[in-house]
Amino acid sequence: MVPLTEHDIRASFVNCTKGETKRLALPRDLTERPWADLDFLGWRDPAAPQRAYLVVESDQGAVGVALRLAAPSAGRARRSMCSLCLTNHSGDGVSLMTARKAGRAGQQGNSVGVYICTDLACSLYLRGRKQTGLGGRLHESITLAEKIDRTRANLVGFLDKVVAG
Repeated sequence: MVPLTEHDIRASFVNCTKGETKRLALPRDLTERPWADLDFLGWRDPAAPQRAYLVVESDQGAVGVALRLAAPSAGRARRSMCSLCLTNHSGDGVSLMTARKAGRAGQQGNSVGVYICTDLACSLYLRGRKQTGLGGRLHESITLAEKIDRTRANLVGFLDKVVAG
């Protein structure tokens, strides 16, 4: 992914008002991000932990969506799989994140959800730059490039649902 500027990021959001994009908290470490290893830029709002954001490069430029994390479920420890990168996590390592749909559908309260790595580090898990512990990544016979393509396709599928009217 090419490094993004604050302006690029704020201009990319498809499911926020202009006021919301002006107020959202951007990551402070944009210059230190491992851009070459990222398939998307994802971060959580430190002041509002139930909010998350992701920005993806597309043919039309950067596309960003604001997400809300579902409240973690109480009870037994569980294992869950990220719907984007297919990494397994235990405990709260995967969260249901919902995005308000873009346009009129979003104004009417419609949203779509996806299970994503809670820390939004899918790209780093894929490349082995971050570990989840025992059983985090299942052995697969496909190449890293194929895993990256699959993750991007899963992400584009989710974004298509957010943008669809």
